[in-house]
Amino acid sequence: MMSDPRHRPQDAWRIRKALSQSRGERPDTVMYAKSFLDLQLKFADRVTALSGLPLAHALFEYTNLYIRFGLGRDFDATHPSWQEYVTGLHDTNDRPEWTYRFYLTRSEGDGAPPVVATFGCFAYARLRGDRIRLHFRNAETDGHSPLGIERRGQRLAELAALFEHVKRTQHQPLQVVGASWLYNLDAYRRLFPVSYLATAHVIDRRFRHMPLWGQFLDRHGEINERMTREFLERLERQSSMDSLDQCFPFQVLAVEASVLEFYAFYST
Repeated sequence: MMSDPRHRPQDAWRIRKALSQSRGERPDTVMYAKSFLDLQLKFADRVTALSGLPLAHALFEYTNLYIRFGLGRDFDATHPSWQEYVTGLHDTNDRPEWTYRFYLTRSEGDGAPPVVATFGCFAYARLRGDRIRLHFRNAETDGHSPLGIERRGQRLAELAALFEHVKRTQHQPLQVVGASWLYNLDAYRRLFPVSYLATAHVIDRRFRHMPLWGQFLDRHGEINERMTREFLERLERQSSMDSLDQCFPFQVLAVEASVLEFYAFYST
């Protein structure tokens, strides 16, 4: 059984990843490699060293683990499953191994608003207050980079179809919002209206969320060695808790614009 902690973690990861891909699940429910969680443990260790906070507190406040364990977004440190994980940390000599084995036994849900519709690499979810949020994942199946210049036309077509769906099915007026490290990349920015991009501003202290940690994954869902190396070098030089966000090569940018801007942009 998958929940048996005696199974080899990498074998279990491959099985669950294949199952999630075969079900066509949204990007925040795919399986992540052990190295991705290991990186967050290293960050929490450094936070502990710099701040004097207990490791359990650093893991709770400064990593994506709570969400990755399928515990939702209420961030309740007394949640029985979180407490089970913390107890296991005290009973093991190999925290990375324990963390990954625990992750493999958990539900894949994360408590995010459900996706309304998906078009290729893009999807959207309905938020409170007449807002929709865009999601992006690599849906390419032939090895192409999803943000390569040769795929720009396909991505624009997907976004045009997405906003046509919004126009037909959602109440007006709407605001489109986004928050991701991807808005730092020209290859991503060229897919959106200038008026939307003009609102971009940094939102800091997003340590619990994938819009920050996602920059360490490549388009295949594996760890990005170059980005990881840069992050760890910066982390090693960090001497205080001040400007801790600057350890990350890219910051999370938030953007927002009227849906009317998107209708006009994708109709040209």
